[in-house]
Amino acid sequence: MTEFGKALTVTETPIPGLLVVDLPVHGDSRGWFKENWQREKMVAAGLPDFGPVQNNISFNDAVGTTRGIHAEPWDKWVSVATGKIFGAWVDLRAGDTFGTVFTTEIDPSRAILVPRGVGNSYQTLEADTAYTYLVNDHWSPDAEYSFLNLADETAAIAWPIPLADVEVSAKDLAHPRLADVTPIGPKKILVLGGAGQLGLALRAALGDAEHVEYTTRETLDLRADDLATARRWRDYRAIINAAAYTAVDLAETDDGRGDAWSSNVTGVTALARIAAENGITLVHVSSDYVFDGTKAGPYTESDPVRPLGVYGQTKAAGDAVVATVPRHYIVRTSWVIGEGRNFVRTMASLAERGIAPRVVGDQIGRLTFTEDLASAILHLLSTAAPYGVYNVTGAGEPRSWADIARAVYRLTGHDPSGVTDVTTTEYFADQAGPIAPRPLNSVLDLGRIEATGWTPRDADAALETYLGASS
Repeated sequence: MTEFGKALTVTETPIPGLLVVDLPVHGDSRGWFKENWQREKMVAAGLPDFGPVQNNISFNDAVGTTRGIHAEPWDKWVSVATGKIFGAWVDLRAGDTFGTVFTTEIDPSRAILVPRGVGNSYQTLEADTAYTYLVNDHWSPDAEYSFLNLADETAAIAWPIPLADVEVSAKDLAHPRLADVTPIGPKKILVLGGAGQLGLALRAALGDAEHVEYTTRETLDLRADDLATARRWRDYRAIINAAAYTAVDLAETDDGRGDAWSSNVTGVTALARIAAENGITLVHVSSDYVFDGTKAGPYTESDPVRPLGVYGQTKAAGDAVVATVPRHYIVRTSWVIGEGRNFVRTMASLAERGIAPRVVGDQIGRLTFTEDLASAILHLLSTAAPYGVYNVTGAGEPRSWADIARAVYRLTGHDPSGVTDVTTTEYFADQAGPIAPRPLNSVLDLGRIEATGWTPRDADAALETYLGASS
């Protein structure tokens, strides 16, 4: 008997992500009505906005009809239109909860959200039962599925009607026992720019896990016509865009301008479309160059962008595109130092050779080491922090490039007084070719990322560690 008048409530189960939902059902002498899926109300009640794309209905006329334990690579919202079912769910995802079992009965006043990789099975308890399920992906022969035998002794499901007395397919009876089941792995993470400074830091943090994929422009071209079908995109949880055109001076040339816009805007637009259409979280790395550097204090995430040059303009445009993706993190950073050639290593080399450099002293900011930038990105993803823009740099007292150069000289055992301050205008006065304008203030406020529980390293201390590791 359907229970009327329930409040909309969400109850967790021993299987992570498997949620039982009591539904309000309104009835009178004419029958009953319920909102089977009401996005606004249900998300507010604590359900994920899982983005269904298909609605299926299954009808069973006989009591005892039993469907096998199938785990699919999509999320499923299961409810009953009429009748009653006994449901059994077994976690078939790789991890600590593999093999965990949960059972309950479902009638029109109860539904259940089944996350990707959790095996689900149903036994009809009343004649003429129809149950409906919404899924957030379309069936594909290339998708990853897993199955468990209904009679598995480890799961030990207490079927209300013994399996010997029910209608069940021979195929479902032939599925493997739990010990022989191939677990379903987590959704994938795609790292673009896997060979760059940040890409290498992400590889160091994530390793070569099977669910992490690293690409370069040669292995994945965002401008390709077949990008939408280049991957089974529904298998991806997140895309980290660590690739960008960063030649700030070359971007001021005719050819460079086209390349900068192609990489930082056209390619990002294609990526954003993929992410939005497939429910993927897009992490996009931005730059202090979106600001003009005239603000008296640190820039916050809500400050309006005012880029000075072509590179900054393309980064600001890319940010605006990424902001349209429902699940996005725009990670704005500055003065990035990692593997390969960079300012710190150049200064260390000059110090070793006894050269006294002229270094810009009127640009102020903080160094950001790729190890920390990668850590912040993975923190945002792992904690499901609110989507939006986050500033990520080193912490501590802001420095000029000249200050940092002196610190490098001192930390490598050389005389820092050999470093001479010059203005940005003086430094570039004798250089040939187009020069991109630089923001003089690149200091970013770190309050929002800190509020998520991530603590940035002091930039001065990080510099000392970096030089120690590089020596």
